[in-house]
Amino acid sequence: MDDKIPARLRASDSDRERVAETIQAAGSEGRLTLEEVEERLSTVYATRYTDELGKLTTDLPRPAPDRPRGGWPLTRAALREHPALRVHLGIVVVIATLLIVRWAIGGALFFWPAMPVFWLFVSLVVHARVRTLRRRPGAPVPY
Repeated sequence: MDDKIPARLRASDSDRERVAETIQAAGSEGRLTLEEVEERLSTVYATRYTDELGKLTTDLPRPAPDRPRGGWPLTRAALREHPALRVHLGIVVVIATLLIVRWAIGGALFFWPAMPVFWLFVSLVVHARVRTLRRRPGAPVPY
């Protein structure tokens, strides 16, 4: 084999799907006509190499990275990214522990710490949601 010619990479189904999504998004935004979308999509699914896929979207803007939406905001990743969430979690755990110890020592018949602990937990979830929604791609992580 000739060492001067780089080997071409074969396109995977996920490569084709990513390009197809970009073309479909451009069509839904009005950047491409229906005929152009159909033509490019048929070319996408017939393409064998990744360098050929790139040529189909060079005249289209890059899709914006997805903002986190939905899902559970209080994840390990969120706690790693936002030190303020770790501090908030620590405070919630300490206060909840103190309330439960106070209840156990006090001898009350009903578990009254349930409501304060619930609202502490809600405040932590809201804080995590605000932190993840506020984060913009490329922006520094706020502390």
